[in-house]
This record gives sequence, structure tokens and C-alpha cells, in this order.
Amino acid sequence: MADPPACTVYYDGACPVCAREIAHYRRCEGAERLLFVDVSAGRDPAPDLTRAAALARMHVRAADGRLVSGAAAFAVLWQALPGWRRLGRVAALPGVAQALELAYRAFLRARRIWRHG
Repeated sequence: MADPPACTVYYDGACPVCAREIAHYRRCEGAERLLFVDVSAGRDPAPDLTRAAALARMHVRAADGRLVSGAAAFAVLWQALPGWRRLGRVAALPGVAQALELAYRAFLRARRIWRHG
């Protein structure tokens, strides 16, 4: 029986910026322990995550089963990758997490242009 993934990353593969970023993470040390799910084509990726919600924001299911989105999702993803672990811990700190969430929301506004061109 295979070990469960360190986390599951739900991402929009139809977004060129998102796809490039995920391709980078896939090449990182430890990425073989993660599950990457492209939600751009298909059905709801999980019972508690609709396709529409997954396309609107990046989501990550942590090893403990928690489903998080936005900047919190990046913090969980980064903590699962050995080379990014410190950044993930810093990104999860109060204050830092809120600032990163504001930056992520700004990215999402710009992303609409790239996604729907």
C-alpha cells in the first residue's frame, strides 16, 4: 500500500502562470510525495471542493485532511517541500499570512486576464 501524499495540490492547469508555477514545484525535491490535481477539466475534485471553487483559488489538502486555500495553501505546499520548508513556516505566521493573502488576492485579480484572455 502506497503512503498517502504529504499534501494534495488542486490547481488550474488552464492558467499559464499557474501551470508554470506548478511545473516548478513538480521538479522540486520531495515533490514525488505530493499529489497534483489539475482541476481545469473534469468534475468536482473532492466531495468538499467544487470545481468552480478550485478554479477560483488554489487549494491544498494537508496530510491531516485540512483543506486550505489561497496563501494558506501555499504555506502548506511549501512546508511539504524540503527546500521550501522554512519559507512555508514563515508564510504561516500571523501577520505574514495575512499580508500574503492580500498579495494573493491581487494576483487573482490579474489572473482573470491571463485565464480568460
